[in-house]
Amino acid sequence: MKPDTKLDKHISIILIDVKELIDAARERVAVYVNSETTLLYWSIGNYLNKELIGKRRAEYGRQILATLSQELTLSYGKGYTYTALTRMRKVAAVFSEEIVATLSQQLSWSHLIELSIIENEPKRMYYATFAAKEQWGVRKLRNSIDAMVFERTVIASQPDSNITNAISAFQSNAAIDPELVFKNTYILDFLNLSKNHSERELEQALIDNLQEFILELGSGFAFVSQQKRISVDSIDYHLDLLFYHRKLKRLIAIDLKLGKFRPEYKAQMELYLRWLQKYEMQPGEETPIGLLLCSEGNTEHIELLMLNEKEIRVAQYLTELPSKQWFADKLHRSIEIAKQKISDEEMNK
Repeated sequence: MKPDTKLDKHISIILIDVKELIDAARERVAVYVNSETTLLYWSIGNYLNKELIGKRRAEYGRQILATLSQELTLSYGKGYTYTALTRMRKVAAVFSEEIVATLSQQLSWSHLIELSIIENEPKRMYYATFAAKEQWGVRKLRNSIDAMVFERTVIASQPDSNITNAISAFQSNAAIDPELVFKNTYILDFLNLSKNHSERELEQALIDNLQEFILELGSGFAFVSQQKRISVDSIDYHLDLLFYHRKLKRLIAIDLKLGKFRPEYKAQMELYLRWLQKYEMQPGEETPIGLLLCSEGNTEHIELLMLNEKEIRVAQYLTELPSKQWFADKLHRSIEIAKQKISDEEMNK
């Protein structure tokens, strides 16, 4: 009997459509279960916090949790151990019910446990927002926290209110603030460069390790070209690297420099940006941004020379991973300089 090809094709189409319906339903169920479980754990933690508040003896609270965990474990399993109840209390202490309800649509309970360890609220919401928006797994979230990604962002040195406003705008799908995207320090320890490397060797190493470099730059960057020729008055200049950022909708010009930032680098980058704006910018795009990557940092020098500069960013790149204290010290210096700038601006009003 000759097979009915039309029937087989129709069956295949129906099968695909039914599978999509089943998968979509399973996904909705998974989101619902995760959300309800997360809200349950938050509710338990919140209830325990209220019940134990005012009980000054820490030992008293520990005894209650120990007994409670034993009874709940007997009834409901290992999800209610002493450690689990302690984590429920911690999450409930740092997140409101409204925030948990929102985050639980995209993040798991394990995400919230990792986030609850962060004491600084703007920092915590930065990681929570990016983890939700970019669908980070728990490992990615943990690695980002360990790599001090927030501390290395430009916005980290600004007042908490500025950070909160920028994150809120990003959450509401408004235009993302470039200061949430760019860092003041980039870690390029994957390049295996010698200490006496040249700019050309650095550039080629970045191209050879383009995937790792884009991961360090952050989500949204797309590579466009290397050694972009820029011709002005019959003189050819060459921009080291050209990227495009999908969320910012801007071309990103990157120039690599050995040593510390120098004032003439700014003038050179301004020329590149004006040329890109005139000849490369497409309809619907914002004006290009320049990133000067220098091998040495001179934070105060940069802050003074780049006062109120929005189109050009200066950052230090490191070919070896420093200690967390190094990052903390650098952030502290940046915060002090930012505070001084704000104070000077208020005095000049």
